[in-house]
Amino acid sequence: MTTEHTANQASLAPVQVKTKRRLPSEINILLVLIGIAIVYEILGWMFVGQSFLMNQQRLTIMILQVSVIGIIAVGVTQVIITGGIDLSSGSVVGMTAMIAASFAQSAAWTRAVYPSLTDLPFIVPMLVGLGIGLLAGLINGWLIAYTRIPPFIATLGMMVSARGVSKWYTKGQPVSGLTDDFTFIGTGIWPVVVFLTVAAIFHVALRYTRYGKFTYAIGANVQAARVSGINVERHLIKVYAIAGLLAGLAGIVTAARAQTAQAGMGVMYELDAIAAAVIGGASLAGGVGRITGTVIGTIILGVMTSGFTFLRVDAYYQEIVKGMIIIAAVVVDVYRQKKRKT
Repeated sequence: MTTEHTANQASLAPVQVKTKRRLPSEINILLVLIGIAIVYEILGWMFVGQSFLMNQQRLTIMILQVSVIGIIAVGVTQVIITGGIDLSSGSVVGMTAMIAASFAQSAAWTRAVYPSLTDLPFIVPMLVGLGIGLLAGLINGWLIAYTRIPPFIATLGMMVSARGVSKWYTKGQPVSGLTDDFTFIGTGIWPVVVFLTVAAIFHVALRYTRYGKFTYAIGANVQAARVSGINVERHLIKVYAIAGLLAGLAGIVTAARAQTAQAGMGVMYELDAIAAAVIGGASLAGGVGRITGTVIGTIILGVMTSGFTFLRVDAYYQEIVKGMIIIAAVVVDVYRQKKRKT
């Protein structure tokens, strides 16, 4: 009797199953970054006779170059988490750079776009640029939320329109003669500071606020999010507005860095931003993605571009390899989704 009772108790006792702790996905992406850097270091000594990692000037230039892409990628990541896409961010960069720069011209410049609006405080062109980017994002979000146009089509239309506005604004002429107060934000390490600050803000927003919970919920299952009481349309407008705002900020930084603005600025930036987000672990199916992964993905793109230049690889081959990497990242994402479902 005692033995039977003991056996019954044993059968009812909770079974402790040893679960294998999974490392954060960012660790795997970081290991990829380290591996790529080591490969370039080895190839550098083999074919160039120099160190890739020990050149501080090269690394500084690389970080400055990817900072603008990183600012855009933070916004694009949030769009991708909702299950959407934003193809307009590169064109919005060009448009905001042109318009913001026209309000940042010096009185000493004889060909100012607005001769009566020169030597304005730097806050004026910054607010104008941010406002233009925000407006573009609001239009994208409204079209997607209330007309039910697929995000690909809506943002593709904005991409073409924004590029047209940037060319029409000054009839294709560059905007130069910018004030020192405005160009200051593009000098030194400031673009990197802006990028990391933006990344930190939205990392916290996505992980610890209701905004982040709603964003992930919509991407995971839009119908379930709607049933749970989330105003999906209003939230999508917020997400696309933020993406537009950050593209506007990237346009300001781009114009400040170059100390001029041209209609062709930002070409293909949207694809680099999407690539950075996907390489960083964001799923094109929606519901998955982190800003920390996007930051690492942005740095991976920068290391690859800098490494190709360091090894004197032709620019055409660079584009081919970059395209292959984007495809590989999407294939890995599809595999992850299948594995998660099973």
